[in-house]
Amino acid sequence: MEFFVFCSLLQFLNLQWKSRGFPPGPTPFPIIGSIWWINFRADHGSLKKLAKTYGNICTLWMGHRPVVVLYGFQAVKNGLTNNSEDVSGRLQTFIFNKMADGKGILVSNGLIWKQQRHFGIGTLRKLGMGNKGMERGIQTEARYLVEFFRDKKGEAVDPSFPIVHAVSNVICAVVFGHRFSLEDKTFRQLIEAFNHIVAFGNSYFYYICEVFPWFVEHLPGPTKNVPNSTFDEDNMVQSVFDLFLGGSETTATTLRWALLYMLVYPDIQDKVQKELDAVLSPSHLICYEDRKKLPYTNAVIHEILRFSSIVLITLPREAVKDTTVLGYHVPKGTLIMANVDSALFDPGYWETPHQFNPGHFLDKGGNFVTREAFLAFSAGHRVCLGETIAKMELFIMFCSLLQKFKFTVPEGVKEINTDIIFGSTMKPHPYKLCAVLR
Repeated sequence: MEFFVFCSLLQFLNLQWKSRGFPPGPTPFPIIGSIWWINFRADHGSLKKLAKTYGNICTLWMGHRPVVVLYGFQAVKNGLTNNSEDVSGRLQTFIFNKMADGKGILVSNGLIWKQQRHFGIGTLRKLGMGNKGMERGIQTEARYLVEFFRDKKGEAVDPSFPIVHAVSNVICAVVFGHRFSLEDKTFRQLIEAFNHIVAFGNSYFYYICEVFPWFVEHLPGPTKNVPNSTFDEDNMVQSVFDLFLGGSETTATTLRWALLYMLVYPDIQDKVQKELDAVLSPSHLICYEDRKKLPYTNAVIHEILRFSSIVLITLPREAVKDTTVLGYHVPKGTLIMANVDSALFDPGYWETPHQFNPGHFLDKGGNFVTREAFLAFSAGHRVCLGETIAKMELFIMFCSLLQKFKFTVPEGVKEINTDIIFGSTMKPHPYKLCAVLR
């Protein structure tokens, strides 16, 4: 017992010594570090409290590993873009290694990451990203989505799976070469698997697994010694996984929030539809270029991205060499966790950060304007490579739906739940709506 106490004391003192020079933060303890301070969960309240207590750049310890946390627009932007290449690594943790073994795009590093990202971007461009080829695929899925709601003839329906289906089929056409039907059982299993992965990614269990990996190794389950695991076959398979996850889940979640907000703010829905009617004919096939003629609608879509803030924190980055972050010396191997949500709600850069306000993206003349604090797709070397596709999908599908339907709350529903379901992405609670032909 005395030996255990002595070793714990040595570890404690060692942690205090190691923490010198890092940004301030909660006192780290042996084994558990200081992640206990946020209750093993990086959510809105705990990160805001952390920043209020220790400042916009502070340090948490995941076991014996330092994690520098960035909060607020200026800290997030400067922390990810100043010396951007120095902090472009991706953490190689127990869970990430189990999932991807350092391959693919999302959680790879070094030469593998550079080559796979370059190949991924090049392939997407060849297959139509940002041009008419990709646009036609999105328009096709928008048409199927419109047909789904038209067939329901105004009855109350949960839009979640049809939206996921439509958005996912855009990337399916790229990586698999064909689209899936709504009734396809394999496709439904695939979506369910992705949902489980996303839910796990910011859960209590995830952090416990990272802090106590030796415990997880002894749990029963399919995580060990799987010779034919698709995650271990090659970088191509892992890259397909990454593209599917990044190219479907986030956009579909945002579109679900978009329709929910149209129920909550019917006056904004009405303004969007008036602009669509004034600028486009009823038979016009929505294209991405139309955004230049639809400033209010474009502003609404950007406000949906800001206000829903579905990615609370970026996937942690890693310092690939000794560097400086906001004046602090950060040794190689330090993790960088950027709270993107805090930039999107920073009161120093948004007039009414906690209100849904399309005016955030409009000047006094009603023209669309970009905002520097709009970091919905992150920043620096690891900025989302699917940003162009996501914006095209959101614009074309959102406009196609509002061009054809008025979305209303089902009869008898007195209150709309806008709370989030917490996970790797912030999802809305399941809801139903009525799509009434205009």
